[in-house]
Amino acid sequence: MTVAGVFVLFINDHLLKQVWPGPVTGKLSDVAGLVVAPALVALLFWRRADLAATVLTGVLFTLVKATETGAELASHVWTLVAGPSRVLADPTDLLALPALALAWWVRRRSLESYSARWRVIVTMPLAVLAVTATAAAPRPTASSVNVEGDSIVVHVRDGLTQISDDGGVTWEEDGGAWESRPLQSAACVPMQATRCYRVVPDRVAVEQSDDGGKTWGPSWALTADDRERLTRRYPSWAGRHSMALAVQARPGGHVVVVANGLDGILVRDVSGKWRRVDLPGSPEAGAVDLTPERNVAIFLAVCMLFGGAAAGLHRYQRGYIGSAAAAGLGLFTALSTPDTISSELAVVLTLLGVLATLAGAVVCLVLAVAGRARPTPAAIGVLAAPLVYMTVYTPFYGWSKGAPGAYWAAVALAVLLTGLVVLAGAVLVRYDARRAYLDGSSTSRPT
Repeated sequence: MTVAGVFVLFINDHLLKQVWPGPVTGKLSDVAGLVVAPALVALLFWRRADLAATVLTGVLFTLVKATETGAELASHVWTLVAGPSRVLADPTDLLALPALALAWWVRRRSLESYSARWRVIVTMPLAVLAVTATAAAPRPTASSVNVEGDSIVVHVRDGLTQISDDGGVTWEEDGGAWESRPLQSAACVPMQATRCYRVVPDRVAVEQSDDGGKTWGPSWALTADDRERLTRRYPSWAGRHSMALAVQARPGGHVVVVANGLDGILVRDVSGKWRRVDLPGSPEAGAVDLTPERNVAIFLAVCMLFGGAAAGLHRYQRGYIGSAAAAGLGLFTALSTPDTISSELAVVLTLLGVLATLAGAVVCLVLAVAGRARPTPAAIGVLAAPLVYMTVYTPFYGWSKGAPGAYWAAVALAVLLTGLVVLAGAVLVRYDARRAYLDGSSTSRPT
């Protein structure tokens, strides 16, 4: 049940919250966390103490969610574990407390304390990784823009100033000193005061007016999916909005240049067409951070890989499952080391992850041989694992490039394709088990 809770926590925090942000996915995280937490807290006790762990979890959760002091302390603790984090007090989250009853019931039904403890130890790092978020490194930010004679100058924070002498068609870096001016949120076309433009506060958008600023209407804005991609590229809010603009008269009309924060530079040419320009040093256009989706793809692929051989084992199922969990967790740790920790610790965690992966894989191989695993299910697992990875990751990679355009469509496509692969694998494994039973090579009925 602890593993199931971690899986729900991981899927909800890294996938569902991206598609359906709101109270439902928020409370689901609290429920899954309360189911998982008592088993982890129990590790603090030398002997099994389910009641004490459950009560302590409830008390700590109440303090964090009901008081600002508790939330602040939790923020500091979580920052030490997972990098810059913020935990908010929200008394409505206390509605999730009945989930502790489910955690208590599950723990009481677990009679083998050693095996239960082993499963929790294996699961604990995965639970931490499931809710860990990494902080973004400083990125070049287009913070202001002004016209200097025939040149348009965009001042870039954490980067080199960008200059265009051809109305925003091409840009060059310049490390020289330019006069810094106050942010200009609105400007009118020179010699045509009725046409004006302004940035929209707290949005990546521009409005225009054709009556000298009396009324305003939309001129350009990021689509909802482009905004989601921008959010995924840059986790922090600062700089994810249009910051300033300037208007320059050009032969045949005028151009508008917008300092679009982390999104770079936005240019409206004389024909009225808007174009986004990335800043040097910024991620490649469309290079959305797909680490959560990649980690889910790896997790499910590893489950498929080891699950194939497990389905055909005659003996040592528990040892095999524990070793497979250690191998999967090790691989996950090696690939998901947070960027916020020191390089030395990152190297140690990566090395430990690699060692755990290799050790778990070797033990699984030995147990598969010793347990006389049937070759067909094992082969199905080996062949299906890369297919599962591709069916999970590919739709999200396509979404990062704009096809499909909507994130929910990528989720639906990933679920559909992965479900087909898993279903096909399950059918083949069941067919092999039935055939083995009919041939007399199995002593148990097929499942």
